[in-house]
Amino acid sequence: MLRFFLVFVAILGGLFLFELAPPGQSLVVTPWTSTLTKLSYELIAPFDPNVIAHGKVIQNRSDGQGISIEAGCNAIEASIVLIAAILAFPAPWRHKLRGLAFGILAVQGINVLRVISLFYLVQWRADIFEFAHLYLWQALIMLDVLVVWLIWIRAMPERRMFPHGT
Repeated sequence: MLRFFLVFVAILGGLFLFELAPPGQSLVVTPWTSTLTKLSYELIAPFDPNVIAHGKVIQNRSDGQGISIEAGCNAIEASIVLIAAILAFPAPWRHKLRGLAFGILAVQGINVLRVISLFYLVQWRADIFEFAHLYLWQALIMLDVLVVWLIWIRAMPERRMFPHGT
């Protein structure tokens, strides 16, 4: 348990330092935020002809209401927590790689729903936008990380235990 905790904290620290450093920002954060904006826009556009997107902003062209996807809203930090937990846990590498692929996809998928819901909340219910943005969705994203990690552990291939020397 101690080994897991120490490795988890080390990986977490290293990934957060990389994310905050200029290379992490230019290689990962900025491109991913732009991709998240485009993906969210592409999912909204067939149902809402008034939506426009530019840079990291999704906006309603008729009234100008919209959202800007800032650092902390792109689920990179949540993905980092999941990555550190999976990499720190003693498991076969094949299982870790599958967990990383499906886990990051699950976290980012929920985040796309978050972005779309916040885009409409700011227009329809601005009075609850702040609560949903700062508290509700933050908790749900981290709960998603925990649930994904627990499902991944549960799906762990069974290890056969052999007596020493056989």
